[in-house]
Amino acid sequence: MLELPTENNYKFERKIMNKTFATAVLSASLTFVAGFAVAQRVHDWHDLEKCHQHVEEAIQEMKTARAANHYDMQGHGLRAEEHLRAAEGELNQAIEAARGR
Repeated sequence: MLELPTENNYKFERKIMNKTFATAVLSASLTFVAGFAVAQRVHDWHDLEKCHQHVEEAIQEMKTARAANHYDMQGHGLRAEEHLRAAEGELNQAIEAARGR
């Protein structure tokens, strides 16, 4: 038999929902605060070196691709290589800045 909600049932369910919501908000807030409190600034330049290595590999692959296409990529291959070289230079500067701390 289907039980119709009464006012007492409704108040009870609403109270449980409010407590559950409040607990969830409190838990999320405490988690955020705890994470912020224990977080440490990372000053690791090794990750930058890995990224630099990938950019160097991409430059070599771009050279290979340009040669395989007889350097006929309507200038896009050359510009891509130039951008990769610029990224390589920026990464070098970032590594030196991170090491200098």
